[in-house]
Amino acid sequence: MFFGLTLRHTKAQVTRAVMEGVTYGLRDSLELMRGLGVAIRQVRASGGGARSALWRQMLADVFGCEIATVNVTQGAAYGAALLAGVGAGIYPSVGEACGRAIRVTGRHSPGPASAVYADFYPRYQALYPALAREFRDIMRTVTRRS
Repeated sequence: MFFGLTLRHTKAQVTRAVMEGVTYGLRDSLELMRGLGVAIRQVRASGGGARSALWRQMLADVFGCEIATVNVTQGAAYGAALLAGVGAGIYPSVGEACGRAIRVTGRHSPGPASAVYADFYPRYQALYPALAREFRDIMRTVTRRS
């Protein structure tokens, strides 16, 4: 949903809101790992979204940690190939395979916007519980009309 959207908002602002919503959703997953006691100092980005400097900076700001890009753009397929290399005995371990094949090519650290995103994250988290009943009721209405 677009919370707070008005007719004054531009297409660029709505586009940025979509990016921010996705990034906050990714932060939810990151917080699950942090909740399990995993210390996260760096997140590595690859694939299509990682090509955008704006997105990488937004990730660093929302996550509150460094975002690194690597020399590989096909994360899952490349990772599967490295695992196959370990299984075939080409590399002695996963760590060794990654250490020899993957290198950091760029870094983004949290910037001034990080504090603003941190202030708004609890509000993002509060939206779904606050609207859950409304979502449920509207689905009942839509289902009855179909």
